[in-house]
Amino acid sequence: MARRVKPSYIAATSFLFFRGTDMLDRITASLSSLAPAEQRVAKLVLADPRAFARLPVRELAERAHVSKPTVVRFCRSMGYDGLADFKLKLAGSVSEGVPFIHRSVDVDDKTGDVLVKVVDNAVAAFLQYRNAASTVALERAAEAITSTWRAGKRIEFYGAGNSGFVAQDAQHKFFRLGVTSIATSDGHIQVMSATLLGPGDCAVIISNSGRTRDLMDAAEITRKNGATTIAITASGSPLASACNIHLAADHPEGYDRYSPMVSRLLHLLVIDVLATCVALRIGPSLQPILQQMKENLRAKRYA
Repeated sequence: MARRVKPSYIAATSFLFFRGTDMLDRITASLSSLAPAEQRVAKLVLADPRAFARLPVRELAERAHVSKPTVVRFCRSMGYDGLADFKLKLAGSVSEGVPFIHRSVDVDDKTGDVLVKVVDNAVAAFLQYRNAASTVALERAAEAITSTWRAGKRIEFYGAGNSGFVAQDAQHKFFRLGVTSIATSDGHIQVMSATLLGPGDCAVIISNSGRTRDLMDAAEITRKNGATTIAITASGSPLASACNIHLAADHPEGYDRYSPMVSRLLHLLVIDVLATCVALRIGPSLQPILQQMKENLRAKRYA
């Protein structure tokens, strides 16, 4: 009897361990664009990532036949603060103890199975983001938003479909910090709004695929007008290349098969990290405002 293949509602791979493939794949893809000396460092990482994560810079430079500053320069070329930040992320990525799980939910799964798989998929995506995220890109994005806020310029969040709700959440997060911003998911409004942006303004564009035409149009107009564009989207996508700052949000689910779940949670997480970084830059003056807001909201609740 032929074995029945169960349909899946979540595009997935079987259980495996995350071995830093996302980080190493990024290095492999960047090889051709690196300077020859930096390519030698990259090949050293790819040959033995665990050894690279634990060896001192002097020995790394000797093994790659480059200078110590070249090793540091390579790490910065890959979007990290420096060697220490790169090695920390690399060590976390190749750790045998960090499970990377993305498993399919099948039609005959029990409620307990669905619970475990959905939660495991989300947790795995968060761990992968923690290990692969570029702190340099996050700092640039936080500084751009803070500078726009200080200058009294416009901050806007654009998203379409599922990402439109994330844009609304972002606006909610930032307005509580006293950062005046708007969010829109309508393509026509985005184009009109982007047309009004200029130097000093900032647009944060959120997309799962990074290929939505309306968002690409808004990004192009915003950039031509001299405003800063920040993309929260998949690596290698047209939107990532079109914006000034790219906050990578990569995950294994197939966005073309169903309404994304992990991507939405991942985008919300990136927004939370970004909002926290901006709050720290605003400084202690924010605390009394947040406390007053909390006290004013008490009247809206039953005792």
